[in-house]
Amino acid sequence: MIDSARAAGRIRIADLVSPGIAAIRPYEPGRPIDEVERELGIKGVIKLASNENPLGPSPRALEALSQELGKLSLYPDGACYYLRRALAAQLKVEEVEIALGNGSNELLDLLVRAFCTPEHEVLAPSHTFVCYRLAAQMHGVGYREIPRGPDFSYSVDAFLAAVTPRTRILFLANPDNPTGVYLGEAELLRLVRELPPQVILAVDEAYREYVRAPDYADLLARRCERELLVLLRTFSKIYGLAGVRCGYAIAPREVVSYLDRVRNPFNVSMPAQVAARAAIGDTAHVERSQRLNAAGMAQLQAGLERLGVRYIPSQANFLLIDVAPREGQEVFLALLRRAVIVRPLGGYRLPHHLRVTVGTAEENHQFLTELEAVLG
Repeated sequence: MIDSARAAGRIRIADLVSPGIAAIRPYEPGRPIDEVERELGIKGVIKLASNENPLGPSPRALEALSQELGKLSLYPDGACYYLRRALAAQLKVEEVEIALGNGSNELLDLLVRAFCTPEHEVLAPSHTFVCYRLAAQMHGVGYREIPRGPDFSYSVDAFLAAVTPRTRILFLANPDNPTGVYLGEAELLRLVRELPPQVILAVDEAYREYVRAPDYADLLARRCERELLVLLRTFSKIYGLAGVRCGYAIAPREVVSYLDRVRNPFNVSMPAQVAARAAIGDTAHVERSQRLNAAGMAQLQAGLERLGVRYIPSQANFLLIDVAPREGQEVFLALLRRAVIVRPLGGYRLPHHLRVTVGTAEENHQFLTELEAVLG
């Protein structure tokens, strides 16, 4: 009935959607291994596209999950009491200073929902994590990009100059995704101190555990220097729990109280709470992951240098590589046919770039071998 009415011209779904939502380009995740193998009829595909931990989940998290599966018929703890308590103890903050989300992505959305109106705007560096833009667009809030310096470097002067009376949130990924660059302690603390006090500085630290730079700032220890400072972290990366979706924010208690008002009930599932709580104490898994990443990063950098492929030095668990004059999409598809999934970045307006996750030594070798064959 609906289809016939639509065919007759009486219903046009696009006319029912707000212009802001209609303009959104949906987030494009990395291709799943099963989908690529099924589509191309190949086996042995490796995925280096989504910055996942090649060691897999925290073993402690898996053990804890196995003991709780019989409780899946019950709703989760809506307040995440035990997970909040565990995080507060580890971070030495108050439980009321922690907000939990269905991945840190949800917390980006909650920040915009709680603190922005259409009269406000959100700022972020150009070519950064696309979900900052999506969070603003979903709520009809203006979004403006801040230019970068050479090799995608951050400029605090540019950040400060971009602020207007309309600015409500500045999102800053440190280290950044997809470039891997970071803002060192001296400049980051200058931003913390000089950004106008009414602007929420939301620092996304999803990859902080991978950082090797000696001048990376411990903002948790410097929270007293800025009232509106929000630190965003996740269990998806080094803890290997991307599949259960759990992230958290460390923020002033009043900020957390407003995030709790706008989140959905039971927004963090029982498996996510159980796995995350167990993973917090799995320092052995974190240390193994850090060692693997450091060795794999060195392996990829040496291989790319041998091939003459330019890359941006990274403090995360991935590399941004430049395959110009080839198109990134072209190289991505060629690698796909050779059973290697990487991430093309046309959606980030980087048409000649790919993002490659650091994998195991075997996966890194396979990627470099196939990239050499594709580039000729």
